[in-house]
Amino acid sequence: MLLAYILINTEIGDEEKVYDALMNMNGVMEVHIVYGVYDIVVKAQAEDTDTLRKIVENIRKKAGLRSTLTLIVTK
Repeated sequence: MLLAYILINTEIGDEEKVYDALMNMNGVMEVHIVYGVYDIVVKAQAEDTDTLRKIVENIRKKAGLRSTLTLIVTK
């Protein structure tokens, strides 16, 4: 089982829209709007790297999203 944190930058003012779109996605365990360099932090869980890749690809397709950074948990 893989666990990853996905840091997201959104377009200005689109944080809530992206947050709402991510809340019910398969593989997404938690979604948080944060202050700082990134706008949203997502906690995702997947069976393997291919499934994680698909989750990240689906997240990156959301309207209002500017960029992502994926951190895969190792320990």
